[in-house]
Amino acid sequence: MVFKRLLGTLGVGGPTVDTALDPGAVLPGGALSGQVHLKGGDSDFTIEHITLELVARIEAEHDDGESEGAVVFERFSVGGNFRLATGELHSVPFSVMVPWETPITELYGQGLGIVLGVRTELAVAGAKDKGDLDPLAMRPLPAQEAILEALGQLGFGFKSADLEYGHIGGTGQQLPFYQEIELTPPPQYAHQINEVEVTFLAGPGELEVVLEADKRGGFFSEGHDALTRFTVSHHGVEQVNWNAEVDSWIRQMVEHRASYGGHGPHGHVDSHHGGHHGHGAPYASYGGHTHKGGPGHGDHHHGDSHGHRSGPGMGTAIAAGAAGLAVGVVGGMVAAEVVDEVGDFFEGDEEEEGEED
Repeated sequence: MVFKRLLGTLGVGGPTVDTALDPGAVLPGGALSGQVHLKGGDSDFTIEHITLELVARIEAEHDDGESEGAVVFERFSVGGNFRLATGELHSVPFSVMVPWETPITELYGQGLGIVLGVRTELAVAGAKDKGDLDPLAMRPLPAQEAILEALGQLGFGFKSADLEYGHIGGTGQQLPFYQEIELTPPPQYAHQINEVEVTFLAGPGELEVVLEADKRGGFFSEGHDALTRFTVSHHGVEQVNWNAEVDSWIRQMVEHRASYGGHGPHGHVDSHHGGHHGHGAPYASYGGHTHKGGPGHGDHHHGDSHGHRSGPGMGTAIAAGAAGLAVGVVGGMVAAEVVDEVGDFFEGDEEEEGEED
């Protein structure tokens, strides 16, 4: 489904814009391609520029609670400076590279509840109008998929996913928000942690993985969050035993509860200096909840054996019933609901912007 709107700034008789994205989900750091289709209005117009905006629905925490809003996290100029004659049909092809930190919206074709959109802005005769909006589907990088699959193999279940406004200290984060994928723990960890949140911060050379454990508090101590950061390479993903690697991450995070659990409700970042197998002496620095984590230094953790996966993975966990998401149903129904949500949310946001102007 494509959202097609008359340019309200120019009124009836103005040109229309219809952006069609190439089919298929896009990889973080990969190419987003498509065409911007224009149709001339009742008179000739000069198209000054065509701009694509990548927009995300994010959540922000503040003193009064939590609110949602839309943020533009990238802009691309894909054309302009040409005359569009009366009734003329004109198409402008484009191919742009999305940011490496662009959140993923699906895993194995199942939606995660993340809302991203591509909004087309047309500047005509000195007036600008955001005249077209399309949902953007993002699939995980091989390393991201392998880590999520391993978590599923280890018994973690998908709970929800969202985008949080803010910055994680001690990381190379570039965007003004980060994605949290919330997972429920398997029985062997359920008495120690309530949930685990996974954040991926991808770059051209490596992937930062931030794990946050929402820990259960004891009778005389309060629960608190513990952050652990790892860095992995995009290369040689298929050569790593990810089940063993990710299990070691979880164990390290849980084991440190005994060391840091008595410090009260303060978050901290554990950064590990490990050897070839990813086992090393950790250290931690403490920080507040404002930036989610404090400064730290990451290391590369690599496995050296080939793992054979068995049992249900994260894809099965998502399809089996993620909390609050319409998954496990006919794919077309899921796609339609996501598209409607993209349109309703961002168009509502535009109306609010208009009221402020």
